[in-house]
Amino acid sequence: MTEPRNAPRLALTFDDVLIEPGYSSVHPNEVDLRTRLCRQIYLNIPILSAAMDTVTESRLAIALAQEGGLGIIHKNLSIDLQAAEVDKVKRSEAGMIVDPVTMRPEQRISEALELMAHFKISGVPVTDAEGRLVGILTNRDLRFESNLNRRISDLMTRENLVTVPEGTTLEEAKALLHKHKIEKLLVVDRSGGLKGLITVKDIQKMIEYPGACKDELGRLRVGAAVGASGEYLERAAALVDAKVDLLVLDSSHAHSKGVLDAAAILRQRFPDVALMVGNVATAEGTRAAIERGADAVKIGIGPGSICTTRIVTGAGVPQITAIQECSRAAAENDIPIIADGGIKFSGDLT
Repeated sequence: MTEPRNAPRLALTFDDVLIEPGYSSVHPNEVDLRTRLCRQIYLNIPILSAAMDTVTESRLAIALAQEGGLGIIHKNLSIDLQAAEVDKVKRSEAGMIVDPVTMRPEQRISEALELMAHFKISGVPVTDAEGRLVGILTNRDLRFESNLNRRISDLMTRENLVTVPEGTTLEEAKALLHKHKIEKLLVVDRSGGLKGLITVKDIQKMIEYPGACKDELGRLRVGAAVGASGEYLERAAALVDAKVDLLVLDSSHAHSKGVLDAAAILRQRFPDVALMVGNVATAEGTRAAIERGADAVKIGIGPGSICTTRIVTGAGVPQITAIQECSRAAAENDIPIIADGGIKFSGDLT
């Protein structure tokens, strides 16, 4: 008997599959989970957080990046607020802060306190109009001060500033911080211009989180979601200005003209920023995203525990089958894929 032409095929999800165990000589602490997410971005743990407003903002993105993963800041924020969340992650730690926040001598103490509270920092360098270092204002300088209308120049530390030249290694910086019993080293050029900041906090975090996911400047990496309509280009531009590492074109059905057109425009407009496109569930959808410039493709139509796409539309592919078919298509161009949704237990990751 001939099988009907449109007979349903067998498709599997996580609960349908087990890996048959076999002999292993590898101890669990010898396992290397490092994986390529896209382009120059590598993860030390293969986990991304969902771009959902109940899941990922800067707090989770920082914690996940410290462990070696990557957080995706959701887009249910104004453009400025989403960019600010990205900025918080990028400024949270660094080998050397290359663009430290600064203040001018004529600004008020109240402004300094507001800035320090916003960025959760204990001090701020003070520069003149030409960017030359003229002092530093720390919590120690502000202790017991009640007049918040005073100028920063009245209280900042001017003398005996410990500075280092560009090119100072972290080991050299660590020794100087210990020698002078200070928490911050100011990096200056030959003309006295402020070029960066090295802090005890950042060095301690490097020791505490050796597997953190960081960029070439030692800053934590972070991604952010954008849509495919409205002000998505303005949003993407603001995120790029905030030094986002990964733009995520996020849609429940990315294998559609509007999303694919947006992907091509984002790739053209921001060629140096990694771009992830999703979600798709078929090989054809994966190839279409890659053809529009995707550096990674997110897989999954409705497998998540709270996702209603399958229920509302009646469309989708069981996740194991979707991953298998999409991974084969992505491998043709050496493009990574990300399984999005349906993962309930640690065993599903294997």
